[in-house]
Amino acid sequence: MQTLSLTGANGLSEIFIEPGLLGYAGEEILKTFSPSRIHIVTDSNVAPLYLEQLAQQFELPVSSTVIPAGEELKRLSTVEGIYHDLLAVGFTRKDLIIALGGGVVGDITGFAAATLLRGVSLCQIPTTLLAQVDSSVGGKTGVDLAEGKNLVGAFYQPRLVLIDPEVLNTLPDTTFADGMAEVVKYGYIANPDILDMVSQPDYKAHISDVIYECVKIKRDVVAIDEHDTGLRMILNFGHTVGHAVEKLGNYTELTHGQAVAIGMVAALRLGALRGDADLSAPLVALLHKIGLPTELTHDREAIFGALLSDKKKFGSTVNFILVREPGRAEITPIEAEALHEYILKL
Repeated sequence: MQTLSLTGANGLSEIFIEPGLLGYAGEEILKTFSPSRIHIVTDSNVAPLYLEQLAQQFELPVSSTVIPAGEELKRLSTVEGIYHDLLAVGFTRKDLIIALGGGVVGDITGFAAATLLRGVSLCQIPTTLLAQVDSSVGGKTGVDLAEGKNLVGAFYQPRLVLIDPEVLNTLPDTTFADGMAEVVKYGYIANPDILDMVSQPDYKAHISDVIYECVKIKRDVVAIDEHDTGLRMILNFGHTVGHAVEKLGNYTELTHGQAVAIGMVAALRLGALRGDADLSAPLVALLHKIGLPTELTHDREAIFGALLSDKKKFGSTVNFILVREPGRAEITPIEAEALHEYILKL
């Protein structure tokens, strides 16, 4: 088993990576927690596959909430439904919430855990590649508003993250590709060896090592900047434009990974407009090989308007993540007026 640990503001977060781990997740969970009851939050895609398998590993009472799958359900109303389900079964601060699913389930459940009774124990069991390499680790939780993505949330570290790469075998190819956008992101911002790993024809046979390398980068970054005020911003490479096009598509036209893929290419091209070397061609080739889109299709004025509501806007500037070379990213404040001109030229 590969293990990592992260100490955050609300304590230790342990991360375990092991093929087949879901089959004995209950054993690992009860080594860490001593709950009176467990509540599992999952979605309509994951529940038929893994909910019963996980629930039957416990002898104590287990209840669950199954939410509809999809980013468009990442709303405060969904969180409120989870609160009602938890309180209906008598959930207390001694008990445990488990997020079993992809990034949307993890973000929603994490926010519910952070806010119910002012904070209850949380375990993340991510079932998509995107969640395994990125969203389940680091403690960012939240929901979307009509005005933008993840505008309401909290930093709340899960006490335990259990990553089983074998569950990726049940993912549709498009969902697996979605997660690969975040993998490529890690290669560009911190470790270009990851790009070499995923360029190999048999990289899926070594996906556990790919996941470990990505999670290690995130662990190291979050350990330095848990609350996203400095270094952690480099994890947003591709996300500034990406979140804008997600919003313009009402969170249904593009998946998060597809939007990030487009956003990464846009960020490299924007860097070239500012005088950096144009690094976009190799990225475009890799993303096409994976099966991800690379081109902006929305009106540029609309994209600029959407990104102005992003959390990365500070006063009259937007913090853009630019990559000078694979493995080296920089946080670059760009005045909104100048950014407007760059976006129009993309």
